[in-house]
Amino acid sequence: MRAYPYPRLTGAVTARVTAVRLRGPGDAREQLEAKGYSVVEQVVALGVAERADWQTARLALAATIPAREIETKRHWSDIAVVAVLSEGATNARTVARLMPDAEGSRDWTGEIELVRDDHLDRASLAVHVVATVGGIKGRIIASTEQEWLIDVTADAPLRDRQLDVTTVSFARGAEWLRSFRDAPWVVDTSGRMPTVRLNSDFEGLVALVEGRGSKVESVFGEMLLAQMCADVWTAVFHTAIGDLEIEDDGTPLFPPDWRGAVLREMLPDIVPGRSEADALREVHLRRAGEGSWADLQPRIQYSAARRAEVPKTLAGTVRDIERLPQETHA
Repeated sequence: MRAYPYPRLTGAVTARVTAVRLRGPGDAREQLEAKGYSVVEQVVALGVAERADWQTARLALAATIPAREIETKRHWSDIAVVAVLSEGATNARTVARLMPDAEGSRDWTGEIELVRDDHLDRASLAVHVVATVGGIKGRIIASTEQEWLIDVTADAPLRDRQLDVTTVSFARGAEWLRSFRDAPWVVDTSGRMPTVRLNSDFEGLVALVEGRGSKVESVFGEMLLAQMCADVWTAVFHTAIGDLEIEDDGTPLFPPDWRGAVLREMLPDIVPGRSEADALREVHLRRAGEGSWADLQPRIQYSAARRAEVPKTLAGTVRDIERLPQETHA
């Protein structure tokens, strides 16, 4: 562990990308689809853009800092929150300042721009809290634990550049899987990152997921992947909301890792029209029995389906099915 000659924040700093806008020749603009960035993997995949000639990408950012610790300990002044985008391969470095939503707020927002010509492969995006400490300006007193990756060419937002899906026989696998032997897949959230366990005993399933087979099988495979993704969102939400740290006054705190990012992403759909903190408290209280937890389930499913783009995929699947007889006759 690195030692610092000045006091630093002990609370977590979290950051997430909330939107991506691309700009091309002639000031043509495009909003990157939600599937182009993942709050769980903390990756933006710019290769998924519909146009290949984009020149800049403007990333909207939201960061949360431990404002209460800053206020109570009073070690720091002139607080600033900055985002830094850099890539070692090209020595590119861009810095943008975020602004607080209100005086003394935990939540800071802003934008940072990536210029395509300045980047070759993957850029790293970190958020730092900077302050004056002991009369010395510009001290970094906290940073995000894990950087976001901004991949210029990838068409899927995956940190390891491979889908975290494990194919295993549920009937002959680990004991806990055997009770799910009739399920096509389960989502395992027990590790550092969520993993999909795909049941190899389910006839034809692996071929569909991997895109092998006919045009009809490919169409249904896309729908299957969307549903699997929705199941992942639902599972990680329940995992995140079920393991909250609670302050002495009963206030639930957002987890500092991917669980907190998932909650911030989904809560606006689940408890619309409320601040993030109020929405988290509402869902936590309902889960604890103060209110109807069951009434929230349709909204949780709706939010998960939106993020997995199930409606869009289903509409595309229906159109593709309608075209199949025409293509066959042609």
